[in-house]
Amino acid sequence: MPTLTSPTDASPVAGPVRAGDGARRPNAVRERRRRGLVAAVFLLPAFVLFCLFFVGPAALGVLYSFTDYRGYGDAEFVGIENYSALLADSDFYTSLLRTFLYTAVAVPFGYFLSLFVSALLVSRHAKGTTVAQVIFFFPWLVSPIVTGVIFRWLFGENFGLVNYLLSSAGLNPLHWAADPNLALLVVILAGSWGGTAFSMLLFMAAMRNVPSSYLEAASLDGAGPVTRFVRITWPLLRPTSFMVILLGTIGAMKEFAMIQALNGGGPGTSNVLIVQYIYKTGFEQSKIGYASAASMVLMVILLAIALIQKRFDRSDLE
Repeated sequence: MPTLTSPTDASPVAGPVRAGDGARRPNAVRERRRRGLVAAVFLLPAFVLFCLFFVGPAALGVLYSFTDYRGYGDAEFVGIENYSALLADSDFYTSLLRTFLYTAVAVPFGYFLSLFVSALLVSRHAKGTTVAQVIFFFPWLVSPIVTGVIFRWLFGENFGLVNYLLSSAGLNPLHWAADPNLALLVVILAGSWGGTAFSMLLFMAAMRNVPSSYLEAASLDGAGPVTRFVRITWPLLRPTSFMVILLGTIGAMKEFAMIQALNGGGPGTSNVLIVQYIYKTGFEQSKIGYASAASMVLMVILLAIALIQKRFDRSDLE
């Protein structure tokens, strides 16, 4: 007599094994390897250029900073002698303090100027914004050397447009090139004018991403344009503000070409900034090792500034 079995008594039957399952795993591994290889090929040029133009010169600068290399002949190892001489060099401290002063004035001035102009250009009530954007973005297309030449002609003592306008108004012309403080003021104006356009691009892009519902709700509550900007728009621009201030600070600390074309750090050496000091020491006095030590100090200062600003930005976000 045949025996009946219930479904629970039946042993589980394995499903059919597809022939392609065993081959898919090697294919997936090969596909991942192929994608990784493609990514590496695309990244390789950037990596080579980074090593060639950043890592290599930086390592060479560190090496030269411990030698007496003068741009020719053999380099003799001198230890920390260059750094010791640098710490006792009054010209180094003067250029460094002048650089800090220039940065402390130019960066906030450029920040608020670009913020103000950006707010005007993205306003729905503004007229002629297309033409205004072309005018305000023009400095971004001009090289720093051309910027220096433009402001040298504007503020020339005997031929400048500014002194001509002052004389036409019955005022005494100013000694823009002979007075160290006025010369620094011209440098600040030129640097702010040249760097405003890029900051405006960042601010305008960020302002257009502010949710309009926030501004409409504040408007319904009776908030005016200034209040809406100060209480809503500006706080939402914090990440962009951090980027603008960081890039502006690093750019101001490394300013060279514009000042060299404008007044060469004059009058005399009163407005020589740190990069000009490095240039004059290394290329005009042929003290490559000494200038390399000054470059390493500047690099450490820039890294410290970036880390401090990043720390403050994290604290604000928390």
